[in-house]
Order: sequence, then C-alpha cells, then structure tokens
Amino acid sequence: MTKIDPQRLTAWRLFITTHARLIDAMDRDLQTAGKIPLHWYDVLIELAEAPDRRLRMHDLAEKVVLSRSGLTRLVDKLEKAGYLRREIDPQDRRGFYAILTEDGLSAQRDAWGIYAKSIAQYFAQYLNDDDARYLIELFTKMLV
Repeated sequence: MTKIDPQRLTAWRLFITTHARLIDAMDRDLQTAGKIPLHWYDVLIELAEAPDRRLRMHDLAEKVVLSRSGLTRLVDKLEKAGYLRREIDPQDRRGFYAILTEDGLSAQRDAWGIYAKSIAQYFAQYLNDDDARYLIELFTKMLV
C-alpha cells in the first residue's frame, strides 16, 4: 500500500474541494447572468482557440477532460443550440470534427466577462505574482 504523508494528503483534499467549489460558484455566476453553462464555455473556448475553429472530437474530448460519450452528449446540445456543427473528417470517414459557428463564438465571447469576473473573485485575487508563477510551474510539471 502506498503511504502518503498527512500534509500532502491534506493538500490533495483541499485542492479537489477548492476546485469543485470554484467551478460551482463560477457556473452559478454564469447562470445567474443568463449566460451559457461553464462546461459549454469550456468546449466553445477550445474551439475558438483551435486552428480554423475546429477540432476532431477525440482531441476536443482530451482538451475538456470528458469521456467520448460525455462529449457526444454535450456536443449534441451545443449543435442543437446552433453553437457548433459536426462535419465528417474527409481523411478518416469514421471521425468527426466539431466546428464553432458564429453564434457559438458570440455566446463564448458574451460569457467571458462574467467568467473573467468570477476567475478574479474566486481565484486570482488570492495569488501574488510569485504564487501565480509557482502554480504555473507546478501544474505544468504535473501535466507532462
């Protein structure tokens, strides 16, 4: 059995609890303002930042940390809302691209102001420059 020292275990528990609470608070802020849900925003921003505003479904699932079935259900909702469309990959007809529409880009940009305010309120205000640099370094190491 792997032994984890109490300080690191406490750090882990605080990390996951904080993450869950911040995500809930940010999503609530978006909903209160009548904007798209946070998980919709996450998909739309990944597409907005992708080349040609398109990603293969597999790549999109990795970027937003969803299972393929979870992403498919979410993409169904986003497509129904007119925020993206799917297109068969001409190189591999088994695969699909998710492509951001102008309405999707508009919804993402419209939500950004509320999301940015939430990030500042619930997260950024607690970090000085050294803290931010440290977290960037730490999380980058963990993701490699």
